[in-house]
Amino acid sequence: MQTDTRLIKKENYNPKELNLHETLFCNANGYIGIRGTLEEGVPSDFPTMRGQYLAGAYEIIQMKQAESLCNLVEKKQTMLNICDTQTIHLSINGEDFLPSESGSVLDAERILDMERGFTERKTHWKSPSGRELMICIKRMTHFGVKELFTIEYELEALNFSGVAVFDSYHIAEVSNYSDPNDPRLADESPCYLKTKEKGFWEGTSYSLTEAKESGVKIAVVTDHIINSNSKSDSMVREEGGALITRIRVPIKKNEKVTLIKYSAFSDSIREKDPKAKARKVISEAMKRNIEELYCEQKNYLSSFFMKSQMEIDGDKELEDAVRFNMYQLLQAAPHDSYSGIAAKGLSGEGYEGHFFWDTEMYVVPFFLLTDPELAKNILSFRYATLSKAKENALLIGHKKGALYPWRTITGVECSGYFPSGTAAYHINGAIAYAVIQYYLTTADDIFLKEKGIEILIETARLWLDTGVYGRNGHFLIQEVTGPDEYTCMVNNNYYTNASAKHNLYYAARFYEQFKDAPEILALKKRIDISDSEIEDMKKAASEMYLPYDETYGINPQDDSFLDKPVWDLSATPKEDFPLLLHYHPLHLYRYQVCKQADTVLSHFLFPSLQSRETMEKSFRYYEKITTHDSSLSTCVFSMTASMLGLKKEALSYFGDSAKLDLMNRHENTKDGVHTANMGGCYMAIVNGFAGLRINEDGLSIDPYVPEGLNRYSFPFTYQGRDLKLTVEKKKIELELLNGDDLIFKYRGKNEEIGREKKWIQKL
Repeated sequence: MQTDTRLIKKENYNPKELNLHETLFCNANGYIGIRGTLEEGVPSDFPTMRGQYLAGAYEIIQMKQAESLCNLVEKKQTMLNICDTQTIHLSINGEDFLPSESGSVLDAERILDMERGFTERKTHWKSPSGRELMICIKRMTHFGVKELFTIEYELEALNFSGVAVFDSYHIAEVSNYSDPNDPRLADESPCYLKTKEKGFWEGTSYSLTEAKESGVKIAVVTDHIINSNSKSDSMVREEGGALITRIRVPIKKNEKVTLIKYSAFSDSIREKDPKAKARKVISEAMKRNIEELYCEQKNYLSSFFMKSQMEIDGDKELEDAVRFNMYQLLQAAPHDSYSGIAAKGLSGEGYEGHFFWDTEMYVVPFFLLTDPELAKNILSFRYATLSKAKENALLIGHKKGALYPWRTITGVECSGYFPSGTAAYHINGAIAYAVIQYYLTTADDIFLKEKGIEILIETARLWLDTGVYGRNGHFLIQEVTGPDEYTCMVNNNYYTNASAKHNLYYAARFYEQFKDAPEILALKKRIDISDSEIEDMKKAASEMYLPYDETYGINPQDDSFLDKPVWDLSATPKEDFPLLLHYHPLHLYRYQVCKQADTVLSHFLFPSLQSRETMEKSFRYYEKITTHDSSLSTCVFSMTASMLGLKKEALSYFGDSAKLDLMNRHENTKDGVHTANMGGCYMAIVNGFAGLRINEDGLSIDPYVPEGLNRYSFPFTYQGRDLKLTVEKKKIELELLNGDDLIFKYRGKNEEIGREKKWIQKL
C-alpha cells in the first residue's frame, strides 16, 4: 500500500517478507548504506542480509582459476559489510522484545518516508505476560552529513509500568552475506575485517578495523541520548567482541521513552585519519537536536524532488513506483569521485557491490536531466580510474588505449569468467556515450577539456587496436561480447560496433573542436596524440561494419547469430527461468536466445544508423527470442517501442520495468534493488513517451500519452536552463522556468521558447 511520498507495508514478521523489506526499507545516502534489518535481530533459521556498507570500501579476495592461463583474473574485490551498529535489544522487566518469535504482534507496519528521508517501523506488541508496548523506530542516513546514521527508538508503555533496558550494540567485526547457489552473489561469507582498535571513550564507543588484504580502514563511532521523564543510568561493557552500551530507565503507564543512537563512519579511502573524522562527526551531531537534522533532510529532498518529480495522471500505482525508483537512485548516487554506483546501489550485496556498464548507460541519464553535478561525480570516478583501465588493456594484450573493467570497485577487473565479463568491450562504449551526453546536455567544456576528451581518446584507441579492416574495406571488431550475455565471444556484435563508431567519431570531433585549448595542448603532449591518429579514428568510424541481413531485413546481433537454431521459449518450463541458473553457458551460446536487449538498445541509442523499417523489423524479431531475464531489458524495449510508434507495446514493457522491485517481479529484490532498471524506467518515460532526445543538433521532443494515462509532467535541466514538460492527450506544454531562450525541435521542426512565455502545441 502506498500513499503519495510514503511507501507503507504491513509487517507480518514472515521470514520471506522480512528479507524483502530489508531491501525496500534500506537507508542510504550515496556514502552509507544500511539494510532494513530488525534492530532486535531474527531467529537463526530466518534468511537475513544484515549489512552496513560504505561506497567504495572493499576487500580483495582470491578467485583461483582452474587453469592459470595468462593474465586471467585470480583476485577480485568485494564490498565490505563494515560493522553492525543497528542492533538494539530491548527488554521490559526481563521480557525481551522479540516480535518475530515470541509474544503477539497486534499491529505492525513499515514506512519509507521519501519526503522526510527516513524509514519508520511501528509495532504494537503484547509480551507473553500481557504487557503492551508501542514501538516506533526511525532510521536516517543523512544527505547533508554523509557520514551520519541515526536511530530514534521510541517506546510507549500502554498498560503497565516497569523498567526498560536498552542494550545498544557496536560490533566491529561482521561477516558478508553469501549464497553459493546464486552466481549473482558471493559464494562464501567470511569476516574480512581485523580490529586495530576498539573500546569506549567517555561513554562513546569506537572501533577502527582494517580489511585484511586491501588495507582499507573503517572507523566507526557511536553515542546515545535518552529522553525520558525519569532518570536513567547507563553502563558500558565488552562482550563476545561487541561493545555494548546498556541504558536502564523507569517507564510509567502511557509514558514514552526515546533512545537516540548516533553512528558515524569514515574510511581511509577518503580520509587520512578516519577515526578523527568519525569522532568529529559524532561530536558535532550530538550538539544538535534530532529535529534539526530531520528538517535539513526534508529540505534536501524538497530540492531534489523539485528538480525531478514525475507526475503521472491515470495510474497512481505507476506514479508511486516511479517516485520510489527515483528515491532509490538518489540513495545510490555518489557525492564524491571515489566510487561509482553498484548494480544494487547500497541496498544489498548482490553482484558483490560491483560497478558495471549499467551506471553510465542507465543511471547517468537520470542525473543528467535532474542533477548534473551527481552525473559528473560518476564520470569523474571513471576518469580517476582511467590509468587502471589502461593497465587492464595492456594485460589483455593491447598496445594502446584503455579497456574499462566489466565489473569493479576500484577500477581493477573483477570478472573471473572472461567470456561474459572482460570480453564485454562495450563498457568502453557506454562510458564514452555518457561522457558525450554529459557535454551535450550541460555544455560543460571545462569537464570535457580536463577529463572527458582524455577518456574518449583512450577508449577510442582501444577500438583502433582491437579492430581490423576486412577484405571489403569495412572496420571489423572480433571476439567480443555484447550486452546479451546468452551470446558470447562473437564477431561484429552490432551494438558493440555501433557504440565504437559513436566513440571514435566523437573522440575525433571533440579533440578537433578544442585542440587549441591549453588543457588539450598539454594532453596532446602528455599522451602523445598525433594528427594521423585522429584521422585513423575518423576513418574507422566511417568504415565501421554494421551487420545487416537482407533475407529478414534486420540487423543480426552478430555475424553468426542467424545461423543458430532458435530456442523454443514457449516449450521451456517456467521454473527454468532465468535460463542462466538452469543451463550451461555453452548450451545457451549455441542458440538464438537473448537474455536482454542488445541490438534493440543500439537502435534506440543510435537511430540514425538504420531506417525505421529495419529497426521495426529487428524489434519484432528480437521480441520473440528475448527472455528479459535481465532487469535491464523491458525498459529498453519500452523506449524503443515508443521511438518506433508502437505505443501499446511501449506501455506494456514500461509497466513491467517500473514496478520490478516494488512488486518483486524477479523474486530477487531481497538481494538489493535493481538500480539500473530504475534509471531505465525514467528513460522509458522521458526518452520514450516524451521522445526527449539530446544530440549535436540540440534538444528535441516528440511526445505522446500512452493508453490508460491522462497526463504526465516532469522538470528537467538542459545547458543551464530549468524546464518543465507537460503532456496531455490533446496538448503539449513546454515551460522555461529559468535560463536563456531556447530553440528546440518538435517532430523535426525548429521551435522557440522565451522566458516570458510557454510553448504550447496541440496534439
